[in-house]
Amino acid sequence: MNSFKMNIKTYQPSYAPAFKALNIEWLETYFYVEPYDNEVLSNPEKYIIQKGGHIFFAIEQNNVLGTVALMPTKNTPIFELTKMAVLPETRGKGIGQKLLEHCIDFVTSMEHPSLVLYSHRSLENAIHIYKKYGFKEIPVEEDVHYKRADIKMELVL
Repeated sequence: MNSFKMNIKTYQPSYAPAFKALNIEWLETYFYVEPYDNEVLSNPEKYIIQKGGHIFFAIEQNNVLGTVALMPTKNTPIFELTKMAVLPETRGKGIGQKLLEHCIDFVTSMEHPSLVLYSHRSLENAIHIYKKYGFKEIPVEEDVHYKRADIKMELVL
């Protein structure tokens, strides 16, 4: 099952349930769903799309395999890479990396200076992949909107 014939597609309202379901499953597996998560995941158009953000989906034969979002930050024009989740049965097959590469290419094509993300040190595989793609650790601000975030990383483009 390593030979996915997937495409990366942009947000469509019909993908909203998959966006929420994938992220809720991931959060419940590794952490817990914070009120902020639930609000954003329940209203992706309001909190991401209408604010100038983007949501991408890894699609194979009309099935959503994974998703990721780029949310604008207070430090415009910098995007936050967020809400990345992949179907449990397809994890470890490079789908998350394809979504990450797509986001990096997308932000680079827009000539944005950098991309940031928040994560947790317990997610060693994810941190390793982010470092592989050139993300470097930077200080986490005190008013970060995720209680579980204990690492912030930046990719200077």
